[in-house]
Amino acid sequence: MFMFSDRTDAGERLAEAVAKAEPADPVVLALPRGGVPVALPVARALDAPLDLLLVRKIGMPGQLELAAGALVEGDPPEAVYNAGILRLSGLSEDDFAGQVAEKTEEIAERRRLWLEDRAPVPLEGRTAVVVDDGIATGATVRAALSGLRARGPASVWLAVPVAPADTLRALRPLADRVICLSTPADFQAVGLHYRRFGQVSDAEVAELIRQDDSEE
Repeated sequence: MFMFSDRTDAGERLAEAVAKAEPADPVVLALPRGGVPVALPVARALDAPLDLLLVRKIGMPGQLELAAGALVEGDPPEAVYNAGILRLSGLSEDDFAGQVAEKTEEIAERRRLWLEDRAPVPLEGRTAVVVDDGIATGATVRAALSGLRARGPASVWLAVPVAPADTLRALRPLADRVICLSTPADFQAVGLHYRRFGQVSDAEVAELIRQDDSEE
């Protein structure tokens, strides 16, 4: 089984593949927290700004662990719903207005925590390169890619070190380009493909973003 040493190693390997593909006028968007140490080497290789793409799950009333959709950071944030779940439940998007308002504030709080109120990097006309440390079910990435279109990028790319092939197939229609280094047939969990896969703390996220700032 192919293994990465840690997220930085995965990011450096991924950076080579993304740089060879030569995205036009790129912005690198990390899915926190685990995607940030992977995304930093990619941003450096592309000489591109690094930003975060914040996504919060919208849960079903009374069963919040079941995702009815997700709220994706933007101005305003973009709510992306699972149409099948809404249809089966008899609920409409309006029924989630309270949750959307709550998640909007959560996104703003996380941006303040990690980025000290730094405004999102404009994406209009640019290549948005979405980076995570790996994909399992793809639910968060699906919402991120769908909601990202509202911010007007010329192209949306997805770049990850590892993911199951069937999940990637389901995500391909949502991205203009997909780059994945490893699609193991025996995929079970993202962390099993890293020798070191500890939690990434809030402090680490903020520090990695500051490191990117110091390179600009």
